[in-house]
Amino acid sequence: MFGAKKHMPTDSLPADAHVRAEQPAAAPPAHPRMPTDGHEALIRSDNFKKIRAVVFASMNMSAALMKTREQVRAGIEEIAVDVAAREQLNVTAAEQALIVSEILNDMFGVGPIEPLLADETVTDILVNGPDQVYAERHGRLELTPLKFRDNAHVVNVAQRIAAAVGRRVDESSPMVDARLADGSRVNVVLPPIALRGASISIRKFSKRNITLARMAQQANISPEMVRVLKIASACRLNIIISGGTGSGKTTLLNALSHHIDEHERIVTIEDAAELQLQQPHVVSLETRPENSEGLGAVSQRDLVRNALRMRPDRIILGETRGPEAFDVLQAMNTGHDGSMTTIHANTPRDAITRLESMVMMANGNLPLTAIRRQIASAVHLILQIERMRDGVRRVTRVTELAGMEGDVIITQDLFAFRYDASAYQEDVKGAFESSSLRPVFAARAAYYGLETTLMEAMRT
Repeated sequence: MFGAKKHMPTDSLPADAHVRAEQPAAAPPAHPRMPTDGHEALIRSDNFKKIRAVVFASMNMSAALMKTREQVRAGIEEIAVDVAAREQLNVTAAEQALIVSEILNDMFGVGPIEPLLADETVTDILVNGPDQVYAERHGRLELTPLKFRDNAHVVNVAQRIAAAVGRRVDESSPMVDARLADGSRVNVVLPPIALRGASISIRKFSKRNITLARMAQQANISPEMVRVLKIASACRLNIIISGGTGSGKTTLLNALSHHIDEHERIVTIEDAAELQLQQPHVVSLETRPENSEGLGAVSQRDLVRNALRMRPDRIILGETRGPEAFDVLQAMNTGHDGSMTTIHANTPRDAITRLESMVMMANGNLPLTAIRRQIASAVHLILQIERMRDGVRRVTRVTELAGMEGDVIITQDLFAFRYDASAYQEDVKGAFESSSLRPVFAARAAYYGLETTLMEAMRT
């Protein structure tokens, strides 16, 4: 997700990493390869359409999809050779191989964007209709030569992705969140909501686990911050990770979770499961949308309430964005220390304001002062993460909630990234600075025998 000079696969943070790495990016796999303009012309040609039509007409698709990709390949190759000979099609052996691969992608994968899923340097894939496919590499978007045959082809791929996780997407339900078999997160929006054709947004699943130590190597965070965050996790502080879309919040959450004791019972709650916890005692819960009759929906708030009955040591909520914030704060205040979640906000103070608003959504009768006191007593740290203009994700602030003064929540920055405005260039220059303040949770660290280590990290 993060990186210094060059990026590594995202968690961004590879797929979920979203960051630059210290080492050169790995070369994309040889198969499947990135199509060229000639490839695009081929898959839109009459030859491709004829072979594809015969393949789909002559095969038992239900039986074929029960087999593996390689088991089906031989049969499709045989049909392609037969059609080319019978119809006297002007296709070379190499073109036949590309046609077979494309048909297999249609059957088992995500069509023409399958090469991007195989490319570990790609962290996000954005499909805007059939003729526009963007990929994010090293924190920057680039237009690829990949194209779908038409909008119906995009819709077909989107519906197959949704169906694989028991969800549906069509004109009556034109938006859906889903995931691929490898855990990659997918959002789909269909016409008439999407005016220029079906839209598919894929946040790729990281093939590698990003740790706090690796993030420090990639200059996403300083070694001193790593030491303090390890202590914070060991002391069971309640932590909120704040940042914008694609800033690497989930990757940082995964990295923090590595420091949870393996004997603890953890309940995770997500819209689309993507957390990669390594502990043996993890219960993963996922929301469910309503069915075609408008029934059966299970919201994050439902899952948070149910999780409280499951004897969790910690609750990890993938993202807080609605009334469930009230229940999360209640959980943090009633013995579930060490809980974590993410929130969309641009600064720690904005994150607090958003929490206030979301609690009001759940209980509008609560006075604002009461809400703020709940937040101040429940939340210990807010970690602000940002994708900066050079594409690198950095933890820009580690902010501690220090209690209340009157009606105002008091905060103090333990660490902050200070950029060098005098050295403006493509790469952002700056340094992580410690405030050298004594954290309010130092007394809690003393209870866990970590106060001396904490103060040494703050003084470094």
